Amino acid sequence: MHDTIDQFRAAMRDAGQSPPDVIEADGQLHRYRVEGDKAGSKNAYYVLHLDGRAAGMFGNWKTGLRSTWAADGKRMSEAEREAFAKLIEAAKLKAQAERRAEHEARAIEARGEWAAAAPADPAHPYLTRKDVKPHNLRQRGGLLIVPLFDAFGLLWNLQRIAADGGKRFKPGRAGGLFSPIGDLTDPATILICEGWATGATLHQETGHPALCAMNAGNLQAVAKAARESWRGWTDLVICADNDRQTEGNPGVTYATAAAKATGAKLIVPQFPEGVPGSDFNDLAAIRRKRARHE
Repeated sequence: MHDTIDQFRAAMRDAGQSPPDVIEADGQLHRYRVEGDKAGSKNAYYVLHLDGRAAGMFGNWKTGLRSTWAADGKRMSEAEREAFAKLIEAAKLKAQAERRAEHEARAIEARGEWAAAAPADPAHPYLTRKDVKPHNLRQRGGLLIVPLFDAFGLLWNLQRIAADGGKRFKPGRAGGLFSPIGDLTDPATILICEGWATGATLHQETGHPALCAMNAGNLQAVAKAARESWRGWTDLVICADNDRQTEGNPGVTYATAAAKATGAKLIVPQFPEGVPGSDFNDLAAIRRKRARHE
């Protein structure tokens, strides 16, 4: 039995999926977390049985990997593949329902915290350092509270920003959410960016509303939600972070993909050689500093 499990484990590795520490050969589907996924997530799965001809299936819902395996090296029968596929699909639907229920519960907590918070103090150290107004932010103690909504205006999550700029999200839904700044009633243009302070700067300097996706990997989901909500009469502009010092420049890479996927325009902040900075808030700070010295 151990040899068979070792072969199954090796097949998983060959396909590019890290196997779990323990593999149960009980014919049931098992979900587990792989390195690199956020804590609590179980996107990887496998099922292995040893009755008759040892066979199994494994994959990852996040990456889309899906593979079958049989001990004798022959292809699975149609009946075997169908049985495994049904088991995996049922488990996927169950996992999605559990995730939705968890997101709903976390959203109720976030809405309670948001309701209990007061309007943010314009003199909060983070706001003064970034030279932006509080706009729609709230505050609890020394923490700024950033609301994260979906395209229907429902609040699902929060980001907390400390006085030193440290940022933490509450557990819960994140993908496709954004923090809006400005009036989104029939806007001619919507700016989509990463961080909240960047969005505040863009809004203050242009007057256009901004959607803050909070990270580069979420830009495309937010841009798609915006395109669906405002359709063709609104221009979407992806305002990238220029991560010049990071290999692959993820800010520009993700922003470019978001612009291509939605037909949006793309703008990238440009900095003088040797001058640090990556986003439009940094660029505004550089201009203010130069103005003071002129």
